[in-house]
Amino acid sequence: MKFCAGMALIMSGGLALAVSISSAMAADQEGKTETVVTVREKVLLGGNDLTAGIPGKGELTVSEIEAWLANPKNHVVLDPDLPLGLAVGQTQMKGLEENPLTRAKIELGRQLYFDPRLSADNTISCASCHHPDEGYGKRTPTGVGIGEQKGNRNSPISYNRILSDAQFWDGRAASLEEQAKGPIQNPIEMGNTHDSCVASLKKIPGYQLQFEKIFGKDWNIDDVARAIASFERVLVTGPSAYDYAEQLSVFEKLDPEDLEALEEENPAAFKKYQAAQADAKAKPMSESAKRGRELFFSTRVNCSACHVGANLADEKYHNLGIGMDKKDPDVGRFAVTKKDEDWGAFKTPTVRNVVHSAPYMHDGSLQTLEEVVEHYAKGGTPNKNLSNKITKIDLTKQEKADLVEFMKACTGDFPKVEMGRLPADK
Repeated sequence: MKFCAGMALIMSGGLALAVSISSAMAADQEGKTETVVTVREKVLLGGNDLTAGIPGKGELTVSEIEAWLANPKNHVVLDPDLPLGLAVGQTQMKGLEENPLTRAKIELGRQLYFDPRLSADNTISCASCHHPDEGYGKRTPTGVGIGEQKGNRNSPISYNRILSDAQFWDGRAASLEEQAKGPIQNPIEMGNTHDSCVASLKKIPGYQLQFEKIFGKDWNIDDVARAIASFERVLVTGPSAYDYAEQLSVFEKLDPEDLEALEEENPAAFKKYQAAQADAKAKPMSESAKRGRELFFSTRVNCSACHVGANLADEKYHNLGIGMDKKDPDVGRFAVTKKDEDWGAFKTPTVRNVVHSAPYMHDGSLQTLEEVVEHYAKGGTPNKNLSNKITKIDLTKQEKADLVEFMKACTGDFPKVEMGRLPADK
């Protein structure tokens, strides 16, 4: 097989797309060869373009969906770039090879995410427990599903999942696709079956059109999950005040003389410096947040022992003592692995945009970030498997406030998402 690659401008729907093209000469069983061309488009995540929905108002009509599917641009494979802050995790994005992104697939996933018709009684959607207006979580201690049934854990956030493999507080789902299927058949969440869910979707012409075009005639529940996961992967947080400050700090580490010489010797770098100054001025960190940042990453407080990396989360599991003083505590990761070291351990959540997703911890038992800081400062709740990373820390009232202010400074914009445009029943 021979490969070649290059760049080209592709006219699609009246737009010129800058894309990368790769082709392969492949021989079939009869020895004949054909050229297979893959067109890919670079996109920056965090904007509104991929989540704005099919243009128009009201229910999605069949004619609108047909026009959308007829545009070749919507089927081009997307190569996503992460925005400032998350960009340091560019090489760590998950699931894109197995489930490539396209606009059509993302849009289908958007519709499914907000559609209560995935549930047994048409009352619960993914957004019911992971709503944009509630920080992509739910502002109740635990999730609330079909028939007002309450779960036993707080609803995890559904953004920045492009940097995450295992899902749920205990990591029982190996991928975002696997996670997307779980709630559909969970009796206290959507209360449906996979077969019934697919059968219901096949009765809706707009969904049938999209699934056949994107996945083929034999589409199934796995394709439903692939679409939802694709939508969730483009839900990423934009740059925060913390990210802008970090961007500027690279230049501020230079000697004043070197900074003065930058404009003459490296005009391009000087322009980046000016842009970094403007960004940090437009979205500044308070002095309290700056002090909180130093505490957060210090060896004394060491929040970064777990809240580290692009998403400020290590993707690992830790016992913090939350709920461990109950008569029958939630054993967390242990239920999945049966390993003693995982007893009472739960996955580290991100600090990014955490201000929007109260209440906190796997059981939703802490209502505010101030309560979260207090829990860590006291050294967690003693139990047989408390993480050795949790120790009592003597913090002043001001230091506790500074840590909270830093976490607030890790807040960036969410993409604007169309929540209402779903396929009509007929």
